[in-house]
Amino acid sequence: MPLKAPYPPTTASVGGRPTVSVDVPTTSVFLFLYILAAAGHMTILQINLRRGHKFLMSGLLFGFCMARVVTCIMRIVWACYPTNVRVAIAATIFVSAGVLLLFLINLLFAQRIVRAAHPHFGWHRALHWVFIVLYALIVMMLVVVITATVQSFYTLNPNTHRIDRDLQLTAATYFMFVAFLPFPLVIVGLIVPRKTRVEKFGSGRWRTKIWVLLTASTFLLLGTAFRTGTAFKNPRPIQHPAWYHAKWCFYFFDFTTEIIVVYLYLLLRVDRRFYIPNGSKGPGDYVREAGAEEEKKKPESARNMRLISSEEDVFDDKEPENERGSKDVEKNARPGSS
Repeated sequence: MPLKAPYPPTTASVGGRPTVSVDVPTTSVFLFLYILAAAGHMTILQINLRRGHKFLMSGLLFGFCMARVVTCIMRIVWACYPTNVRVAIAATIFVSAGVLLLFLINLLFAQRIVRAAHPHFGWHRALHWVFIVLYALIVMMLVVVITATVQSFYTLNPNTHRIDRDLQLTAATYFMFVAFLPFPLVIVGLIVPRKTRVEKFGSGRWRTKIWVLLTASTFLLLGTAFRTGTAFKNPRPIQHPAWYHAKWCFYFFDFTTEIIVVYLYLLLRVDRRFYIPNGSKGPGDYVREAGAEEEKKKPESARNMRLISSEEDVFDDKEPENERGSKDVEKNARPGSS
């Protein structure tokens, strides 16, 4: 052990110390994929901005891809200079920090689902501040992870290492909670009965939006659950790693799960599916550009509908029976109708 900080790690980690023969070619493939995805999301962002179609999540996805580009570069450098502890610190921090942007994007999408399904509840000030606290805690936990990670490399004090580990476990647990949160939000938005139609936003079917969000959340939850579960395991010496410290676990549960989400959002054009009008601040704003003004002019009794029960009504992909039936009556009542 060198007498000067920073000190090299003494416990095994997922992926282990990178090597030129294995990690450089593998990481290079992901590096290329992230560069390609970054170019795709930035292109979509610029095209949309020229058309007045403001969708900032494309910028966040671009930022995530660029963060992962830096992560891949740092891992390649670490493989070439395995004894450089400062490079190891930078690579470790970037691996932990990058995915938080995807958590933030999924929370924003889930919030839009809830607001569209239950406008008066979704736009309530209390729920608004709950999301603000969630976003603030993501930033705070990121600072905690960076501080604890850096400090653990600059001390040999066992008690300080214990505190740093506790801080890292706390942050990992919160990140897993944030990754899981879209599921209850979407489920509550679907199963709680509503008396108003869904304020559909963006393009595409309502149920497709839901499955896109839940699929992405599943992959992100899989990755963060694996990282959190392994972090809670008792630390093992770096010379005796466990099976979950293998390199394939690192590349699958970190890079592969994330790259699937990035390209899922790119190819399925979430910039169209999850787009909302600029300046949306309350109930009705999501559909104000799609004939909402005429809908608002109707009396409340005409806008209310029966409680949701069927699959078509739950996903709001089919015209309600009572509205379709009233149209049939009007048609049959017209002169000359059979």
